Amino acid sequence: MKNKLLPLVLLFVSTCVHAQLKYSSNPDNSLFLYKDIDHFWEAFDAFKQDTTSNPFDSNYLQFRSAGIQAFLPNRIQSAEHLLNTVKARRADYEKVRENTLRISEKEKQCRSVFYALKYWYPEVQYPHVFFVIGAFNSGGTFSERGIFIGAEMQANLNNVPYVVAHELIHFQQKNWPENPTLLQQSIIEGSADFLGELISGAHINQKAQNYGNLHEEKLCREFISRMDSTQYIDWLYGVSGKDDRPNDLGYWIGYKITEQYYNKATDKRQAFEEILDIKDFKDFLRKSDYLEKYFK
Repeated sequence: MKNKLLPLVLLFVSTCVHAQLKYSSNPDNSLFLYKDIDHFWEAFDAFKQDTTSNPFDSNYLQFRSAGIQAFLPNRIQSAEHLLNTVKARRADYEKVRENTLRISEKEKQCRSVFYALKYWYPEVQYPHVFFVIGAFNSGGTFSERGIFIGAEMQANLNNVPYVVAHELIHFQQKNWPENPTLLQQSIIEGSADFLGELISGAHINQKAQNYGNLHEEKLCREFISRMDSTQYIDWLYGVSGKDDRPNDLGYWIGYKITEQYYNKATDKRQAFEEILDIKDFKDFLRKSDYLEKYFK
């Protein structure tokens, strides 16, 4: 769940718990929906014609699509907040406009990701995918109603299938803790990167991967001292600035734990299913053996 705001992470953890609506196991039945992008730019153009008004309610939010409803809490927030964001970042919106209108070009590649998941996880359910324009604060999320991608955050269109793959894995994950510890949330996010990479070929957290691999021992020792906390600062969704670390190192360490668990498994498809259905995160960590030497 890249670029998530923490309260919304916990909102979706509490509402999902793998209680999705019943979806098809046929990837061709999943819809990719782009209408919210068109509605946003209609509102944006109306704003440019009269900057004293706020057309983002009547021309955009009041359509109340599933995508809009998913992005309202803690993201779009309100028509007023969206208007203020547009005023402050008008040039940024203009810069990404062409990309947002070309996102549908990546649908075939996204569907290939859906087909790949069927091999690894035959029990897969395929949600619909909604592309929405928000307030430059979320690249993607999911709920029981589908996958939701922040189109304005996709500066590189080539990354869209990897973002979709990450959220598609989240949609399949079970046993979401209500108030996850740093260990639990890092494994949830890192495993979505790892499994998402298996079905798509890449993930979008290379900066965290590079930094983590370069400072592995120091970070692993710090993580052990923090892993039972529910405070994520410096590891997930934000940093304090105490050093030069990038955001979301929790994705990196969760990826490393998952990778080692997977590599140790004889039956890789069984391991894939086990990663989606982690019941005891500390036991999962122990079986991975990734941090074992740092506990000594």
